[in-house]
Amino acid sequence: MTLFAVAFPILPGKTPEWRTWMEELNGPRRAEFEASRRNAGVHERTFLQTTPMGDLVIVTLEGEHPEQAFGKLMNAKDQFTTYFIERAKEIHGLDPSAVSSAPPSQLVVDSDRVAIPA
Repeated sequence: MTLFAVAFPILPGKTPEWRTWMEELNGPRRAEFEASRRNAGVHERTFLQTTPMGDLVIVTLEGEHPEQAFGKLMNAKDQFTTYFIERAKEIHGLDPSAVSSAPPSQLVVDSDRVAIPA
């Protein structure tokens, strides 16, 4: 399995709204969320990281081709993805589908093996 990670800032004052969104994904929209990730072939984990510069969300995707899956997830046209991207834009202030065309994060340390520098 391969791991992919990406960080998204939360706009100032939007952390409570982000938490409500996560409650939706863990509650009434859980089946849709799981189905979208399953259809893309990845397992997602999302972390909230508070920093002196503001709150960040760290998202990891694990699967055979998580970078491709991220692009697939963000470019899907179904009702759940449309809802998901609109909420992301409101809370993060950016379009997560634009991230799928940016260079991926670079693995620099892995406790199981030596990361290959770029």
